[in-house]
Amino acid sequence: MDVNHPPIKYGKTGVLIINLGTPDSTSWFDIRKYLREFLSDKRVIEVNPIIWQIILNLFILTFRPSKTAKAYKEIWMKNENMSPLLYYTKQQSKKTSQLFNKENIIVDFAMRYGNPSIKSKIAKLHDMGCENLVILPLYPQYAAATTATVCDEVYRTLMKMRWQPSLKIIPHYESNPLYIDALVSSINKKINEIDWKPEIIIASYHGIPKKYFDKGDPYHCYCHKTTRLISEKFTSIKIKTTFQSRFGPQEWLQPYTDKTLESLPKDGIKNILTICPGFSSDCVETLEEILIQGKESFLNFGGKNFDMVPCLNDNDDHIFLIKSLIENNL
Repeated sequence: MDVNHPPIKYGKTGVLIINLGTPDSTSWFDIRKYLREFLSDKRVIEVNPIIWQIILNLFILTFRPSKTAKAYKEIWMKNENMSPLLYYTKQQSKKTSQLFNKENIIVDFAMRYGNPSIKSKIAKLHDMGCENLVILPLYPQYAAATTATVCDEVYRTLMKMRWQPSLKIIPHYESNPLYIDALVSSINKKINEIDWKPEIIIASYHGIPKKYFDKGDPYHCYCHKTTRLISEKFTSIKIKTTFQSRFGPQEWLQPYTDKTLESLPKDGIKNILTICPGFSSDCVETLEEILIQGKESFLNFGGKNFDMVPCLNDNDDHIFLIKSLIENNL
């Protein structure tokens, strides 16, 4: 043994839980920085990159940050000084790590866009002696614009490493029994908390452009599969799948959540519950877009009662699901 050789840490497995991302603050500059990274991803925006960069920099990044900042200010956790998505992802990582309680397994988290970055966390795990790397994208339903772009960034990071760890990426889990049970449990819990009965439950998933589906993206099918499996265990109220958060003039997956919320009162449905099964943590899309904007729209169009089932966040059954997914892939 060479006594002059520097000590090297080894023998550990790093687990990286990865969510979409969040701006560092609600300031215009931080929002713009976050949107620039997010909207520059070629998997998110599949148009001519040269034309898109002109549109993005001259128009969208000039006007959009102010609107997005307003939305984030509505849901920002002031006591924690962070977005709910960052808070809950940190909690998921912390609580999952406590369940493992093994010296050779290190659980951490990263964001695809914004901070902490995937690159920085892989470097940190490598420095701690992680020779094996397990990646958990927190997207139950696979889509190229979510799961695949996480994989892209992981691969790009590894391409620049001289000493690469082994790699395992946990696949989509839209039909995992623990996931479905956790969603059903969250619906039952919310219904027990309210003093009115929903006539329908709207399961709202983040949308993607229809042309992505036409090119072969399986996301649409996975969303409907999740709703079907929930409906098989929760049979007392009809559940309808819709898609939210469309952006730009092109056609996205339908039916649209916002249009559905506007039309339901006209059809005589005045009491609804919403749930967002595709989001692992509450965020601007669930808290501001659905619970604030969606509720306001539904009531303005004649609705009476509206509520939203929280995301699984750091619930015990969600942490148990995350632990199970990791254990099955170690």
